[in-house]
Amino acid sequence: MKQFLDFIPLILFFACFKILGIYPATALLLISTVVIYGGIWLHSRKLDQTQSITLAATLLFGSLTLAFHSDTFIKLKAPLVSYITALFFLGSHVVGRTLLVERLLGHVFAMPAALWKRLNLAWVVYFIILGSTNLYIAFHFPTHWVTFKVFGSLLMTLTFMSAQVILLRHYLIKSPHGEA
Repeated sequence: MKQFLDFIPLILFFACFKILGIYPATALLLISTVVIYGGIWLHSRKLDQTQSITLAATLLFGSLTLAFHSDTFIKLKAPLVSYITALFFLGSHVVGRTLLVERLLGHVFAMPAALWKRLNLAWVVYFIILGSTNLYIAFHFPTHWVTFKVFGSLLMTLTFMSAQVILLRHYLIKSPHGEA
C-alpha cells in the first residue's frame, strides 16, 4: 500500500502535465506530495528515509521551479533523489551494523553477509544508473522526460527488483506453511 501511495503524486503530476503543462503539474505535485506524506505521517507518526528525502526534494525543487519559472529545478529532483539514495546505501557499509538493503529486505531473504554486501552495492549502482538515466533523458529528450520519469523509471525499478527475486529465490524465507 505504501508503494502505491508514493506513486499517487507522480501519477497526478503526469496527468496534469499532459493537460496543463509543467507549472500547474509542479504545483499539483507539491500539494499532492504534502497531502499524501502528511496523511502517512498522521497515520503512523513517521516517514521512512526515502519518503523524507522525496518530500524535502519535492518541496525544494518544486518551489524553485515555480518561483523561478524554470523546469530545470524539477528535472533535477529525480536524479538527485536517486544519487542521495545511492549514498545512503553506500554509507550503510560504514555507518551502522546492518546494511540498508538488509534492513529493507531482511524479512524476505535470509542470506550470508557477503551476499548482502554485494546486493547492497548492486542497489548503489542501480540508483546511480537510474539517476543518470533520468538526468540524460530530462536534458537531452525534454519532450519525453515526464513520460520516462513515470513509466521508464517504473519499468527500470520493476526489472531490477524482478531480477533480484529471480537471482535470490533460493534465499527466500519460507513461511510456516511452506510458501515463500
